Amino acid sequence: MKKNKLIDHTLLKADASPAQIEKLCQEALEYDFMSVCVNPGYVPLASMLLAESDVRVCTVVGFPLGATSTEAKVLEAQIAVEEGADEVDMVINVGKLKAGLDLEVFTEIRAIREALPDWVILKVIIETCLLTDDEKVRACLLSRKAGADFVKTSTGFSTGGATVADVKLMRDTVGSDMGVKASGGVRTMEDLEAMVKAGANRIGTSNGVAFFTGKKGTGY
Repeated sequence: MKKNKLIDHTLLKADASPAQIEKLCQEALEYDFMSVCVNPGYVPLASMLLAESDVRVCTVVGFPLGATSTEAKVLEAQIAVEEGADEVDMVINVGKLKAGLDLEVFTEIRAIREALPDWVILKVIIETCLLTDDEKVRACLLSRKAGADFVKTSTGFSTGGATVADVKLMRDTVGSDMGVKASGGVRTMEDLEAMVKAGANRIGTSNGVAFFTGKKGTGY
C-alpha cells in the first residue's frame, strides 16, 4: 500500500474550528490520504467536502475517555454514520478492562459492531499507555472476537501514544487478518516506517503533510 493511503489525517482538538477542518480535508484531498479523522460534530462538514473523492470520513466515539455508557456510544456511532462517517474509532472502557470485566468490554464492542452497517470500518482504541501487556492482549482478543476491523493504540489524549513494541504485540495477538492502527506520537516518516515494520497498516496522525514535505511534525 502507498504510504499516503496508510494515513488517517487527524484533527481532534477541542478548539478545532470549521476553517481548520476545511483545511484538513483540502490537505487530505491534495495528498490522497486514506481518511480524515474528526470529532462527530464535524462529520457532516467533512462528508460534504469529501463527497466527490475516495477519501473516507473517520470519527471517534466515546472519545477520549471511553467511560460513557454503551447506549451513548452506540447512538453516537449510529448518528455519525447517518451523517456521513465511513469509519468509527471507539474507545473501550479502560477501567472495566483493568478490573477484569472482559464480558462487559466485549459486549460493548459487539453492540456497536451490530448497530452499524457491515461496510463501516470499526476500530477499537485500547489506550495502550494505561495497560499492562496482558491487558493489551486481552483487549485485542476481545476486539477481534467482537468483530472489530482494527485495534488502535491510543487516543493521543492520555499519557502516551503508539510505540513500536505495542504495535508488534498487537499484531502478534490479532494475526494477519485484522487491522492495527498506530496513533499518537508518529511525527516523522521514519516513525511511520517503524510502525509499519512492526505491523501497523494504518497510521493516525496530524503530521501527514509534514511526512511528505520533509518536515518534522509536532502534533498528534
